[in-house]
Amino acid sequence: MPNEEQKRNGDRNLLVVVCVVVVSAAVVAITTSWICSYVLDGFASSETMVLLITDAGLKSDDKKLEGQLTTATIALRTCRDLAMALAVGCGMVGAAAGWRVFGRRSD
Repeated sequence: MPNEEQKRNGDRNLLVVVCVVVVSAAVVAITTSWICSYVLDGFASSETMVLLITDAGLKSDDKKLEGQLTTATIALRTCRDLAMALAVGCGMVGAAAGWRVFGRRSD
């Protein structure tokens, strides 16, 4: 019977991990959506595109506009990082589920 108990514990552990990853994926997806909306709202302003791109960087007569562009760039990088984290998490779940499925066939 210890083998049966180990199997149940393993199934329970796998379920817990899957639930944690799914909740994390949902949080990341919601966060990514919110950040993208923020960036899109920033770019919707007609003043956002009034910049000069020079060899020395971006030039604008409005410091607030330069700050908004910097913030938008950081937000896009954050979206990229969150999406990569979500992809890694999903890959781990897929690997764990595949290992579980193919590992049972060999038993």
